[in-house]
This record gives sequence, C-alpha cells and structure tokens, in this order.
Amino acid sequence: MHVAPATELKALLRLAGPLIASQLAHMLMVLTDTLMMARISPQALAGGGLGAASYSFVSIFCLGVIAAVGTLVAIRKGAGDIAGATRLAQAGVWLAWGLALVAMLVLWNLGPVLLLFGQQPANVEAAMQFLTLLPLALPGYLTFMALRGFTSALGHSTPVMVISLVGTVLNYLFNHALIEGMFGLPHLGLVGIGLVTALVSLGMAIALALYIRWHSAYEAYPLRKGLSRPSLPALRELWRLGLPIGGTYMVEVGLFGFAVLLMGVLGSTQLAAHQIALQIISTAFMVPAGLSYAVTMRVGLYYGAGNLLAARSAGRVGIAFGATMMLGFAALFWLLPDTLVGLFIDRDDPAFAAIFQLAVQLVMVAAWFELFDGVQTIAMGSIRGLKDAKTTFLIGLGCYWLVGAPSAWAFAFTFGGGAQGVWWGLALGLACAAVALTFAFEWRMKRMLGKAGIGAAVSA
Repeated sequence: MHVAPATELKALLRLAGPLIASQLAHMLMVLTDTLMMARISPQALAGGGLGAASYSFVSIFCLGVIAAVGTLVAIRKGAGDIAGATRLAQAGVWLAWGLALVAMLVLWNLGPVLLLFGQQPANVEAAMQFLTLLPLALPGYLTFMALRGFTSALGHSTPVMVISLVGTVLNYLFNHALIEGMFGLPHLGLVGIGLVTALVSLGMAIALALYIRWHSAYEAYPLRKGLSRPSLPALRELWRLGLPIGGTYMVEVGLFGFAVLLMGVLGSTQLAAHQIALQIISTAFMVPAGLSYAVTMRVGLYYGAGNLLAARSAGRVGIAFGATMMLGFAALFWLLPDTLVGLFIDRDDPAFAAIFQLAVQLVMVAAWFELFDGVQTIAMGSIRGLKDAKTTFLIGLGCYWLVGAPSAWAFAFTFGGGAQGVWWGLALGLACAAVALTFAFEWRMKRMLGKAGIGAAVSA
C-alpha cells in the first residue's frame, strides 16, 4: 500500500520532533561541559576536549549496538509480535549493562594509548582527569538509550524528550555549582564535570524506567516480567544487527577522532579551536540524527508489516526533508560564524584570541559539508530500517577511512592546509558517504520490490 509523501512527513515529524529535541538536549549537556571547560582555563579546554573525544569514540560503539533495540522492536511491532518486542527490549537493557562495563574499563586505561598517538603529555593528563568519573555515566546512559529505542519504536517519544530536557537543566545547574564552588561545594574542575554527567545520566535512566513501568500505554509490554532471565536468541539478534551499526558509528566518530589527533599534533590552539567548532556542528547534526532515528522506526514499522512501498516512501521523505534542513544550517554557519563561536568563548579575551579566529574559519568550512552530513546519516537510518546494517558499515568504512581520513592528513600536512585542511578532508569523506548511501537505499528498495513482484510500482 502506497503512502502519500505529505501524510508520511506528518507522521515522521510527530515521531521525530521529540527525538530531535532529545538529541539537542543531550548535545546541550555536552555543550555545557565544553563551556565549563573553557571557564576553567584554555589548557582545560584542550585537554578536556581530548578526553571528551576519547569518551565519544569508545561509547559511540556501545550506542550503535544499542540502536538495534529500536529498529528490531519497530519491526516486531509492525509484524504484530508483542511478545517478541518485549523480549528484545529486555535483552537490550542487559546488553547495555554489559557494554557499559567493558567501555568503562577501556576508558580508565586510555592514557598510554593517547601518548602513543603523539598527544602532548599535559593534554593527556587533563584528559585522564576528565575521564576519572565520566565513564560512570555509561551504565545509566546506555540503559536510557535502550529504553528510548523501545518507547520510540512504539510511537511514544515525548517522555524521552521531557526527561532529556530536565536532565540538561540539572546538568547545567550542578556543573555551575561545582565549578563556582557554590553552596559550600568543592571546586572539582574537570573531575566534577564528569561526576555530574554520571549522576544525571543515572537519573534519566531511572526516570524513563519508572515512566514505562507505571504508564498504561505499556501494559501490553511487561518489561519487568522475565527481566532477570534475558532471552539468548533476542540477545544474539540484537548483537547481529547492532555490531555493524556500532562499527559504523565507530568508523564515523573515528574519523573525527582521527581529526582530533591531527589537531593535537598541530598544537593546543588548533585542538581547542577544533573542539569549539566541532561542538557547533555537532549541535546542528542532532537534527538529522533525531530525524534518522525516526526514519529507521518508520521504515522498520512498514518493513515488518510487509509494506515495502510505504517503507521506500518513508526513507525518501526523510532524506529530502533532512537535506532541506541542513541547507538552512549551512547558511547559518556561513553568515554568522563569529556569533556562533562567541557563544563559547570571549572574542575580546587575549588568551582565546587565536582560538577564536581559527574556530571561525573552521565553522565556515563546515558550511560546505552540512548538507552531506545530514543526508548520509538519514540514508543510513533508512537502510537500517530494512534490517541491514552491513551495507552502511561497508560504505562508511570505505568513505570515511579510504577517502576522508587520508584526505584530511594530506590536506593538512602535505598541502600545508593545517587545521582547515583537516576539515576539508572531513568534508570529502562525508560527501562520498552521502552519495553512496542514498544510492544504496534506492538500490536495496528496488531489489526488494522486484522480488515482491511490485514491478509496476517500481517503474512508476
């Protein structure tokens, strides 16, 4: 059954709106941490940025694996398998706890690895200070994300938004209190920022779990019943789909992590400017990220119900709308880079003058690749809704590491482009991914529709 694009867009936005707000709320938490780093000192900003990038690189794999929860629950819901959806959600919580434990151990032992990659000892010391308590955020955050996937797949994304917004406000208030030593609290610096993030993440997970436990909308999905005995087939299914998703996330964030390492080699000024500019574009990226998550749910719902025409329509509508949104962000970055960077650091402060100027230049470069960044992540979401993550992994690996990373290194060092050269290399990798993933979705849908015997619909 075909679904009109206007009808699909309305349904998509109803689901995507709260998810985008949730993504933005999470990014505001990260922005708060960055602002607090800048208030401590330029050295804290550089070292804290290195620690934050390291945390993102390790934790993003876990988030990718957990993303499989929402995809598979949506497919089960579309197929009318309530019991199967429940088992997958329960297995997702267990998987979150296991991944968190492994990731924490990795992060606490990362110092020698950062030194091995040529990072300055002072920056590594500050990074490890930031990572003292920050990894404790992972059990709560991954649990929250597993439950977010479950409730979003059922079409209830508003509680995720509300809890995320409350968490953002609390994160700011507690961070501010510790940085300023308010109410007799100690000045904990970078360690305090990590502590607050851990406490807020745990609170968000508990809040969402209680909402699901007590709200009548989830009565058909008794997550508490049998939670102590996770389904091994459900765990294996989550892992089979989640592993390539996590791998895709890792190779993408790894590309930006590679850029951090290049900036660290160039110097502390480049590293700090990169951190500021990266926070700005990452905030804009939360819009297509939330939209991509919603597209996955919509495509997965139709795919589970066997409605391939509607699945294709959902993917196309999401990609087109996301591209339009990102063109708006590109214009904003090109026209107002000074204003955006000024939200983070004082342009009149001599200690940050060089950082400010370079960050402005990087934001202007970002204006040229925002369209590609948005399209590639929504196209990925569309393909994953078809229960296919291997394709996105292979395309991401090729475009990010065979095109983006070598280009970033060559533009920065071989051609003398410095920090801006690194970002032009990133742009080339993202452009490659956007084109390849969009064609991959169309090719996959054409094959599936052909096998289903819907030839007339394909030609139409």
